[in-house]
Amino acid sequence: MDFNFENCRLRFAPSPTGYLHIGGARTALFNWLLAKKYNGAFILRIEDTDRERYVADSVEQIINSLKWLGIDWAEGPDIGGAYGPYYQSQRLEIYKKYAEQLVADGHAYYCFCSADRLEQMREDQKRKGIPTHYDRRCRELKADKVKELLDSGATAVIRLKVPLVGACKFFDLIRDEVSIPYNNVDDQVLIKSDGFPTYHLANVVDDHLMKITAVIRGEEWLMSTPKHLLLYSYLGWQPPQYAHLPLLLNTDRSKLSKRQGDVAVSDYMKNGFLPEAVMNFIALLGWNPGDEREFFSAQELIQAFDISHCGKSGSVFDIKKLRWMNGMYIRALKKNAPEKLADLLKPILLNADVKSEFLTAEKMQLIIKMLGDSIETLNDILNFKSLLFDDNLDFPKPEFKEILTTEKFLKLKEILISEFKKIENLTEQNMLSIIKIIQQSVGIKGKELYSLLRLAISAELEGPDLGALLLFLNKECLLKRLTINQA
Repeated sequence: MDFNFENCRLRFAPSPTGYLHIGGARTALFNWLLAKKYNGAFILRIEDTDRERYVADSVEQIINSLKWLGIDWAEGPDIGGAYGPYYQSQRLEIYKKYAEQLVADGHAYYCFCSADRLEQMREDQKRKGIPTHYDRRCRELKADKVKELLDSGATAVIRLKVPLVGACKFFDLIRDEVSIPYNNVDDQVLIKSDGFPTYHLANVVDDHLMKITAVIRGEEWLMSTPKHLLLYSYLGWQPPQYAHLPLLLNTDRSKLSKRQGDVAVSDYMKNGFLPEAVMNFIALLGWNPGDEREFFSAQELIQAFDISHCGKSGSVFDIKKLRWMNGMYIRALKKNAPEKLADLLKPILLNADVKSEFLTAEKMQLIIKMLGDSIETLNDILNFKSLLFDDNLDFPKPEFKEILTTEKFLKLKEILISEFKKIENLTEQNMLSIIKIIQQSVGIKGKELYSLLRLAISAELEGPDLGALLLFLNKECLLKRLTINQA
């Protein structure tokens, strides 16, 4: 089935109950891509009606995470818009109006069942092995009884009146034709006893009033779609187009969870991932461009995105793949924008107590030359902190014990100490001269020479570009490394 998305309006409506989950970020991204592709509008709305789970400052965290990814919006809580307010907690009278209209029209009803009764009902249903649905005890209460209870101040909620027979059939942009029997749909609470709406009523009312034309959301909401479509029908409104994205999975195919690793966008922000890489990676979770491409700029994603290329099965969130992709983005920065990469790495080193005098523009360029191909995240630079900044490395290492006592190594070290003392600053030219002296005096060259030279100054036989490392380390550091006990 084809749809016209021109001038579409899409939204992302997170609940401020904590951090922005990486799955939520993917949902936001897909809505944003579709809106951008068709010159539509992307709206941010905060669904803060769950007051028990509300977390202070989470709205700010969500907004910061979305902006870090590069996702912007035409309307939202921070910038306003023609269809605000964009906090659901500021729209309670709107929801009350439509809930009461549903009751008046016979499409919803007041329920006076206590929490204790509902809990006992669910326990009984579990014990009998039947689905835990509200038993509709209050559904057919007479109007005079309802009025009597309300006038007495009895606690009540408003529930949706779901058909007892038949099925809800609808077209999903990803899953095609879907049919869900109404006997699998509960008489959903629409207005809670505290006067706040549930997600189901609030999102339908807001989507209609904000003129949302398409809703892309996670598959966990698929079974709730009949409730939403009933509300649209009962209120006489045209529903949006729906698309339900597949779940994100751990590598063991379980649902992506905090227990098995980082799931918050803020985790990737603080752990040294680049926003461009994270956007690229999550765009490919459940969607493919129809070819073999893996790397996209934001603009390329907008141009290529097609909702019909989204899959129905769960997508594995492979952190190894993300690290690899992030490393490729770092290599691209090394090649095309080394100054930008330096600006990203420098604060990480400063926060790790590296003195700014060791992080001049020249020094940063040497670091990038040495390590730009060796790190997959910006924070990986800290794995090389000792190599770059410690005077006293980890000598002796057992695996190098025999090498450290050989005549060749001892002679090489002796020459290095002698020659380094003669010079003011190490340069490429005088380093070449020192190497020639070693070749002539010790009789070694090629790989053996450079391996021993690296071992003398870095305590390792392998590592980053040796020439850049020698130029990076100052004379005092080199002499200290050479004169400590390496045997």
